[in-house]
Amino acid sequence: MRFLNDTTPAYDLTYDDVFLVPGRSSVESRFDVDLSTSDETGATIPVVVANMTAVAGRRMAETVARRGGLVVLPQDVDATVVADIVAWVKSRHTVWDTPLVLTPGDAVADALGLLPKRAHGAVVVVDDQGRPVGVVDEAACAGVDRFTRVGEVVDAELVTMPLATPPREVFDRLHGRTARVALGVDEAGRLAGVLTEVGALRAELYRPAADDTGRLRVAAAIGVTGDVAAKADALLGAGVDTLVVDTAHGHQEKMLAALKAIRSTGPAVPVVAGNVVTADGVRDLVEAGADVVKVGVGPGAMCTTRMMTGVGRPQFSSVVECGRAARELGKRVWADGGVRHPRDVALALAAGASSVMVGSWFAGTYESPGDLQRDEHGQPYKESFGMASKRAVTARTRGDGAFDRARKALFEEGISTSRMRLDPTAPSVEDLLDSICSGVRSACTYAGARTLEDFHAKAIVGTQSTSGFAEGAPLPRGW
Repeated sequence: MRFLNDTTPAYDLTYDDVFLVPGRSSVESRFDVDLSTSDETGATIPVVVANMTAVAGRRMAETVARRGGLVVLPQDVDATVVADIVAWVKSRHTVWDTPLVLTPGDAVADALGLLPKRAHGAVVVVDDQGRPVGVVDEAACAGVDRFTRVGEVVDAELVTMPLATPPREVFDRLHGRTARVALGVDEAGRLAGVLTEVGALRAELYRPAADDTGRLRVAAAIGVTGDVAAKADALLGAGVDTLVVDTAHGHQEKMLAALKAIRSTGPAVPVVAGNVVTADGVRDLVEAGADVVKVGVGPGAMCTTRMMTGVGRPQFSSVVECGRAARELGKRVWADGGVRHPRDVALALAAGASSVMVGSWFAGTYESPGDLQRDEHGQPYKESFGMASKRAVTARTRGDGAFDRARKALFEEGISTSRMRLDPTAPSVEDLLDSICSGVRSACTYAGARTLEDFHAKAIVGTQSTSGFAEGAPLPRGW
């Protein structure tokens, strides 16, 4: 990447401060762009879901990995629970989505409670042998008593297909029909998966992030306190594909000691560590054993670090400096925080990141762990909160004594919470991935790049005023 007219800015920059300059391009289609990452994590799109308990869980991990990204399970989750989640994710099909299942004797209320758990919007009713007998969606539950049995409201018109059916054929079978989903069945006719028309389309457009045995990939985080080597061993034994050593201030002795302890165990997976915002921080973490360094202090939507402490650095400049230092050492960086639009992801990749971490942006989706709630206007939302918020700290310190918990509460950073509204036109994380990947692919074509590495090499970035940024923002209504 280089700056327009080779003019180095005199001050640090955020994503809003910069823009990409189009160049001569021979890339004829967005589909000619390969979004695979260069950090050896096996991701086929440059998106990593941050290790926030309000965002990262089993549903998110399965869905994002199926589309090529990675989800980092939070460090606050017990190792045995992480092992269960990892095993569950790796048992999922790489094409067919996990079905929501009820029996004919279950109530409509049960169906309504399950429907927000998956974006495909259907509950499959099965018999005692696990064979599908009907499908229930929200429309079927409207206007009936909540205690009505789902067996009485099912749509018995089923589209069943073997799991080995190519996605294009599933799309063709569903296209133009009223059936919401195709049901994947095994040799005995038992339900094994569901696929919507758009899901079949996505299966042709994305490549799953799969390990050497063809199973979906998942990452997990640990902190820098306690027996770090033992924690790492437990996660590696559970089968995680990337290990993330995470603390708010990554350029500290505890982090360096933790990395050295982890390296002594000989992990066979990439080790990610952070967060830092300087070249010195990158060099120290790489020397201690990091394969990938997380970059970002204070840019996250839930983070009040800069307002509480004055510590941090504008994110675009952080990624530029840290990315350059990492590449000189043959390593890579993840840009962690500050992305609110697809353009921000493209700019982070242009600056030198191999992947971009997303947190709160994904909290308001069906796949995030939180329960779907409704505000005073009936609009659906989920709560998002930072990992140093009162809620997260309380959960993390529940094993401490009362005095220690009270003492830590006095010095909470106060990271915010917010309501992340579900967009009725794009309620799934897959909808957001479509938007992000579409934007990044288009950015690559403007730069004349077919890969993300080529994009970084060819990107030309200019700086702009706030009015320059505003000029590029679409107007919500006529003027």
